[in-house]
Amino acid sequence: MLMATSVPRVCPVLFSLILLCSAAYATHTVFSQVENNYPIVVSTWPFKEAVRAAWNAVQNGLSSVDAVVEGCSACEDLGCDGTVGPGGSPDENGETTLDAMVMNGVTMEVGAVASMQFVKGAIRAAKLVSEYTQHTLLVGNRASTFALSMGLPGPTNLSSPESLEKWAKWKQNNCEPNFRKNVIPVNGCGPYRPVIGVSDLQKNYYACDNKETIDRGSILANANTGSEHISRHNHDTISMAVIDKLGHIAVGTSTNGATFKIPGRVGDGPIAGSSAYADQEAGACGATGDGDVMMRFLPCYQVVESMRQGMTPKDAAVDAISRIKRKYPDFVGALFALNVQGVHSGACHGWTFQYSVRSEGMEDVEVYTVHPEDN
Repeated sequence: MLMATSVPRVCPVLFSLILLCSAAYATHTVFSQVENNYPIVVSTWPFKEAVRAAWNAVQNGLSSVDAVVEGCSACEDLGCDGTVGPGGSPDENGETTLDAMVMNGVTMEVGAVASMQFVKGAIRAAKLVSEYTQHTLLVGNRASTFALSMGLPGPTNLSSPESLEKWAKWKQNNCEPNFRKNVIPVNGCGPYRPVIGVSDLQKNYYACDNKETIDRGSILANANTGSEHISRHNHDTISMAVIDKLGHIAVGTSTNGATFKIPGRVGDGPIAGSSAYADQEAGACGATGDGDVMMRFLPCYQVVESMRQGMTPKDAAVDAISRIKRKYPDFVGALFALNVQGVHSGACHGWTFQYSVRSEGMEDVEVYTVHPEDN
């Protein structure tokens, strides 16, 4: 009887212990199947030197934010594709201005500068904004003044012989192509007057003043909102994401904007959620292309939120691009997605996109190619 009554008391305890051990083993097994592929550096385009600079920074123990700054700075110094850093992409006045942004995916802090003049180190200026102000974005001459006051070298002329020659040829071509729409130029290069509210008499006056005939077809040609003159070499950004040895994630961008942009234009480069976004809980994204269209959709914010909801990087990237092309079927753009485990993918529309990756196990930077039909 003693044995009979003692068994029910002992067995539940043993049974519970067995269940606990089994659950612990099962949990360990599940987590062991998730292999984290970091540190890792991902960048738009085959900007290999930029990725190497960021990778070396990570390997030397720098944080993801500092690695992003080192990588983008390398691209600024090299003038990647003529679209990053000083010496490229003149605006309508022939001036080169810079945009940049850096975002810490752990703290969600963002620092950015836009339409910045006279200071070469745009990404470093952006980091200074995040470190020494409670603001997110500084613009124009005031951004330059801040950057200089924080110790960055300058002031310096951001134009180059190449950018000024490009601008001179553009002027000779009656300032075409440009980003104006629904306007009439007084002469080939402006000033411009809105089509709406301009009488036929005034149209004739502007035409005579220019000693040319301006017909309605040429006027409406300026209204085209497509991306037919957008290419990697005149409308591009380096967008970079880094996960460091601690698993901390950050992103950054740098660009000198669209070639022959209207002075004062700010594209998607310094806008968090558009050109790049990072959140330690979900992942990161970097984008490039027609920023004036893409920034209306905050595609990188969308990518990160989609991954948060369980989408793979591939599906998240394709979904974000699809949202834009449904509204703007002629837009040109691309992005990469990177989750917190270091899994990456890309999607594009209107052009073939390449992005660069360096992670453990790679001997050097590897370039991945994404075609529009892959979406």
